[in-house]
Amino acid sequence: MKLLVFKDKDARERLGLKIEQGIVDVVKAANTLKITHVPDTVGAFFADSLRYLPALTRLKTACRSVAADTHPDWLLSEESLTLGPCVYRPEKLLCIGLNYRRHAAESGAQIPEVPVLFSKFNNALAGHGEPIPLPPHVHQYDYEVELAVVIGRTTRYVSRQAALDVVLGYCTANDLSARDLQMRTSQWLLGKTLDGFCPIGPYLVTRDEVSDPQRLRIRSWLNGELRQDSTTADMVFSVAEIISYISQYITLKPGDVILTGTPEGVILGREDKTWMKPGDVISVEVEGLGRLTNPLVAESLNPR
Repeated sequence: MKLLVFKDKDARERLGLKIEQGIVDVVKAANTLKITHVPDTVGAFFADSLRYLPALTRLKTACRSVAADTHPDWLLSEESLTLGPCVYRPEKLLCIGLNYRRHAAESGAQIPEVPVLFSKFNNALAGHGEPIPLPPHVHQYDYEVELAVVIGRTTRYVSRQAALDVVLGYCTANDLSARDLQMRTSQWLLGKTLDGFCPIGPYLVTRDEVSDPQRLRIRSWLNGELRQDSTTADMVFSVAEIISYISQYITLKPGDVILTGTPEGVILGREDKTWMKPGDVISVEVEGLGRLTNPLVAESLNPR
């Protein structure tokens, strides 16, 4: 199933479920249709997501049946919604660097022997359609389309063979990067976690709908021009290998997000290196997971 997070008129996050007829307000529909054991908040869902999936499956079936004949008040037009990130306040945002062979080559880097980990913080999260502010004193803005993995249960020392069983689902992400800040020191963090520099969504697609995460087309467009076009088969370390590796050292929690790397085609690897700027629009897409689009805007320097 495809899930999303949207904001109501009071800017509160609500869980949505995509069906053919539109977006279901999960709590409102469950109350109306008397479907029990459905999460009553977005936070409750991500804290124990795998337990709630059977009830959400029942809700989806009931909603599709009702919506086929009527237009109930819990069925919303997706175009009318303000979407948030399709994850909710994850404890950890972990990222894997240089994880596509051809991207490592365009970056002038060697193929890593073990996964290269770095992090982002929750301030970097942004939703589909949300404007991304660019500070004027930073200049080398770049895009990175990525397959993101959302963890479904507490995980430690999981084997590679069992690693995909702990996944809640997958989504499209953009590891936006300020290369001048990223390369300023040996630590990449500053250039990776500016405000809004991890758009993610629009949908969280549960793992049952992704038969093989290593066989997905992955693309990005800058102002409508195709920039990245590859497949997840080019990963150095598979999703299962990444999850297993991290779990040997760090306990993964429900709702944690792992960005699994980007393919070739980033601005850093191009000869012309015309960096992104305010007014640009960046779109990224992973096959079956939805296209994520964000306009870039100049950040206001008014002190807060």
